[in-house]
Amino acid sequence: MAELTGRCACGSVTWRTDGPVLWSGHCHCESCRRASSAPVTSFFGVPRAAVTWWGDISVRPSSDTVNRGYCPDCGSQVFYQAVRWPDETHLYAATLDDPSQFAPRAHFHWAERVDWLTIDDDLPKYASTADGTEPVA
Repeated sequence: MAELTGRCACGSVTWRTDGPVLWSGHCHCESCRRASSAPVTSFFGVPRAAVTWWGDISVRPSSDTVNRGYCPDCGSQVFYQAVRWPDETHLYAATLDDPSQFAPRAHFHWAERVDWLTIDDDLPKYASTADGTEPVA
């Protein structure tokens, strides 16, 4: 796998990983929508130990089991980490230095999507996570 690099909006926080990418996709859950102020958020997961960080990162809990990392200077979110996946870091695809390196493979939390955004692609759509479930669309 090619090296992936990214940064926050102001460049104070940067990251690098050589993966592997464990999964990738678009999240439609209410928590991610509210945290990012967007109708959908795109992520990819990598082994937590495979990410190198530079700069100061602030971390805030968005629930009892989830932490979100962000740049304290510009506020850009850079990662999501959950107790459910203790060995993974989920990186925001929008932070990639080369966005063409992101290849979404599915939609997650499709049951929570907003109805005013039309999505017409052939990616599998999971009602919640893909953990042990079949796509609903």
